[in-house]
Amino acid sequence: MKTRLPSIIASALAASLLASLPATASAQSAQERLEARYDRALAAGYKALFLCSATANAEANGASRTPESIHAWELTGIQSPLDDIVRELEYNIVRRPSGQVGHVEVKWADDMPPRIAAYYGPLTGCSIMPVGMKADVLNSSSASPMPPVSAGERIWTKGETASAAMLAAGDAAFDGTYGEGSRTTAVLVIKDRALTHEKYAQGFDRRTPQRTWSVAKSIAATLVGMAVQSREYSVDDPILIQNWLSGGDTDPRNAITIDLALRMASGRYSDTAGNRTDPIYWGGTSVAESISKWPAIHKPGTVYRYANNDTLLAVKAIEQYLEYYSASALIRKVGMNDTVIETDSRGGYVLSSQVWSTADDLAKLGQLYLDNGVWDGERILPENWREYVSDPKGPQPQGTDWGYGAGWWTFSRPEGNAFDGIPDDAFAARGNRGQYVVVVPSRNVVIVRRGEDMVGTRFDIAAFTRDVLAALD
Repeated sequence: MKTRLPSIIASALAASLLASLPATASAQSAQERLEARYDRALAAGYKALFLCSATANAEANGASRTPESIHAWELTGIQSPLDDIVRELEYNIVRRPSGQVGHVEVKWADDMPPRIAAYYGPLTGCSIMPVGMKADVLNSSSASPMPPVSAGERIWTKGETASAAMLAAGDAAFDGTYGEGSRTTAVLVIKDRALTHEKYAQGFDRRTPQRTWSVAKSIAATLVGMAVQSREYSVDDPILIQNWLSGGDTDPRNAITIDLALRMASGRYSDTAGNRTDPIYWGGTSVAESISKWPAIHKPGTVYRYANNDTLLAVKAIEQYLEYYSASALIRKVGMNDTVIETDSRGGYVLSSQVWSTADDLAKLGQLYLDNGVWDGERILPENWREYVSDPKGPQPQGTDWGYGAGWWTFSRPEGNAFDGIPDDAFAARGNRGQYVVVVPSRNVVIVRRGEDMVGTRFDIAAFTRDVLAALD
């Protein structure tokens, strides 16, 4: 015979259970609703910024992009969960009476203003505004006037007619040979300062800028090199942040140097994978308020962890230099006139990712390193800077054949080179969605590949580099 709990006990247990379940379910539901709302805000910021930057930066170069093209390329196949949201959001591209892009609005919530990305002219491009900011507070006169479109004069001589092998490798970069589902937009091959091969996807040409993503980190390392060349800075200088200093010598983060930040070896924590800085990129949070707050959970210099915050920290270390010589002015010293280094809404350079550049300009970046830091007879970078950025010393990334130097990836690691057919001295700038600049000093070659690869696909830049180098023999 089955026993039964006394009714009063059973009733009490049931009441207790019912009382506890709704609280848990409600809390979980509230958090899920909060995260879903945040994702919509980020997706709207992502869309506003890309529509603004792709459109306005192209027009500044004398090129053009349509919203349809941007939806098909930049706004397709992006990170989850934004990919499921971004294309459905309503947008409005607002232009000034001159026809210049003023700002882009993207609606995301009925009870909040649209997300805003504002265009501030050809030197700093577009900035994403903080969530909740209204368009009517924008200073429309703050955009710098559009300069005459540059003639686009190129520094390259005309190379010999490309070999059949070079043409085959170049074509294969566009047909998925180097990664099923990869989407190449541009390929440029320079050898001995001669344009050896060039090809673009339909709708793109040498005047069309694209976001560099983390290739910007190598540009950041180049700007740091310029600051070091000025003799006002050394890579061994500690990065002295005011709130770190408030603890005196007790804060271990005072041991973080420019070198350690460039090498992703600060030892600091962040609450997401190091290549996710969504509050800055899409949320409108400023660089200054975000990058310095993370605690050090390893002794600086002992552990590698890829982190946008470390690159931004290295840039912050030379901020006084960049206040005197703007990043835009510095990058134009090497002929990168179609490159825009964008900022947050407070003017902080987002040099971990938010740079727009053409394939031609990125090839000039590579050429600067081939020429060992000298441009038009002027030393731009310290004499040993190429060796410094391409030296994979210190802690290294795990689970990959790639090594990491100071703001640049290396084909060799301290234990050797795992890439057959690629010289030990080759190094590369790498960015999300398939942005690559490969520099091979011993072969006097620069290879640029631009893409809009979707999440889950990858372009095999090592195989492409190997085949290009073989075709140039």
